Amino acid sequence: MIKAAMHHLYEDGVGEKIGYVTMYDSNEGLILEVDVEGVPPGEHGFHIHEIGNIEPKRKNGKMVAGGSAGDHYDPEKTGKHRGPYKNGHLGDLPFLVSNSMGIIRETVVAPRLQLEEVKGRALIIHSGGDNYSDKPVVNGGGKSRIVGGVITNKCPYCKNSGGAWGVTALALLIGYYAFKGEK
Repeated sequence: MIKAAMHHLYEDGVGEKIGYVTMYDSNEGLILEVDVEGVPPGEHGFHIHEIGNIEPKRKNGKMVAGGSAGDHYDPEKTGKHRGPYKNGHLGDLPFLVSNSMGIIRETVVAPRLQLEEVKGRALIIHSGGDNYSDKPVVNGGGKSRIVGGVITNKCPYCKNSGGAWGVTALALLIGYYAFKGEK
């Protein structure tokens, strides 16, 4: 099982962590339990991308949020966007729906995938929905990359939030016992 941290994506870098996607194998395929907040309401394309890097990247002279993740995971080189149940990109996942409060809590299945083959790759949530076609817009019309994460339990973008608090707590304890000992 992998619990991948998910972050907002911007043209100038990787933003704050907004949740997780927990992934594990089942008889039906790869299970993805999505639990993220801060996503605009509505439908959003959801894909596994080929490279485990969600930094921005310059493309055609413009910075693209999450562009370093590369294209949809397509090891069979189909070049087709047909959704999770047909013979196209293996990275095509069922689209997600964010509620009116910007929360996505859904479980989806990728029937043609197993966890081992996607470890270290990227998960991307797009700004637009997904019609599982390359028409009228390529890659289902998902548009920009707004949320992403690397498929690992050791997120390269998460800050060690316990460090400063741990030092502060230790200092408070030392101070408390020093004060208590003076009485």
